[in-house]
Amino acid sequence: MTLETVQHSWRPLRTTGLVAAALGMLLMTVSSYTQTAKKETTMSQLAALQLDAVPQTDIAEIRPFHFTVTDEQLADLRRRVAANKWPERELVSDATQGVQLETMQKLAHYWATDYNWRKVEARLNALPQFVTTIDGLDIHFIHVRSKNPNALPIIITHGWPGSIIEQLKVIGPLTDPVAYGGKAEDSFDVVIPSLPGYGFSGKPTATGWDPAHIARAWAVLMKRLGYTRFVAQGGDWGNAVTETMALQAPPGLIAIHTNMAATVPANVAKALQYGQPAPVAFSPDEQRAWDQLDLFYKHGLGYAVEMANRPETLYAIADSPVGLAAWILDHDAASEALISRVFDGATEGLTRDDILDNISLYWFTNTAVSSARLYWEYKGGFFDPRGIKIPVAVSAFPDEIYQAPKSWAEKAYPKLIFYNRPPKGGHFAAWEQPQLFSEDIRAAFRPLR
Repeated sequence: MTLETVQHSWRPLRTTGLVAAALGMLLMTVSSYTQTAKKETTMSQLAALQLDAVPQTDIAEIRPFHFTVTDEQLADLRRRVAANKWPERELVSDATQGVQLETMQKLAHYWATDYNWRKVEARLNALPQFVTTIDGLDIHFIHVRSKNPNALPIIITHGWPGSIIEQLKVIGPLTDPVAYGGKAEDSFDVVIPSLPGYGFSGKPTATGWDPAHIARAWAVLMKRLGYTRFVAQGGDWGNAVTETMALQAPPGLIAIHTNMAATVPANVAKALQYGQPAPVAFSPDEQRAWDQLDLFYKHGLGYAVEMANRPETLYAIADSPVGLAAWILDHDAASEALISRVFDGATEGLTRDDILDNISLYWFTNTAVSSARLYWEYKGGFFDPRGIKIPVAVSAFPDEIYQAPKSWAEKAYPKLIFYNRPPKGGHFAAWEQPQLFSEDIRAAFRPLR
């Protein structure tokens, strides 16, 4: 996702807006809602889920949800992948011209022959999933309650090109930390919503669903679930939404955690924007951050600029699964390199199935273009400090777009309550390194319990 000062880069171009849980857990969670609908939402009711239709009226109803892809949809996906028309090989020996042909052909072969969507589908459908309507839009979310009655509620927001698939591996460690080497007192009730236009949430039929609107909707969701004291977490778009929630300061929000912190000083951002030399002498950590950002600003912003300016033009990624996969892989250099190694047979934080689970979710929900519109809606910067006054916790993973230095974080977040630099992990931290991510979340919020 990330555009950071892309806001500056695109101004001349744009003038308008820019696991698994047992079935018993599902039933227990459903029974806890006094206003839960009697009928479960199924694949046949997707129109009512606003995946392609007029939204339902606003009522504080929480409806159970599950999703099943038809055999015909699976066959169509495989047919399209197998019939993909390939370009010639890139003219260089690295990825400087884009996602390499060999990587994409290995991905496509596995997708069309060996990949099994039914595994992740069963995993999702074993979880307590729901839909509720907020501001005329159906919002999908996973809600897993801890067995610990004193668990701290947390709402975790994904980003682009991610989805709820990103957070599946951390549900267990957060709701049942004892089973993963932690302590019961560090338990969380976990809420994981799908962003509007993403996954199983509805697709906005009018403009205005920007991070500020989403943040307000998340506050409504947590109130609707009965939570009067909670924390929030996010990376990528999830950070933009979570930090905006912090600025809005809804009743009950006591602190936030981010794995993609917005800490870049104004003079540094300006120098990066205009390709100028570093404005000051940097510490080693600051120099690393500068080098990462410099690479991203010069070579990593193409997808973001396109989606921020002309998201509707991306018809091809709604029609071609392989095109969609390539577009998703080409997010940031470290993630793309990791995914390439995975399809070369390396053992990494992600598996081939992990990667295709996420891409397939985009495909089956036809959200390639609707998710892109969030870039068009947003008018701010991703790495610019926002002036957050509530407690903030930061996990700075080494292979994030940039690893936020502690010195910058201390200035950006006056109430910095936690800062850690995990030994490994990148942009999709919860997905790639769920143990390290979960340990940081527990540690970050421990003082607030």
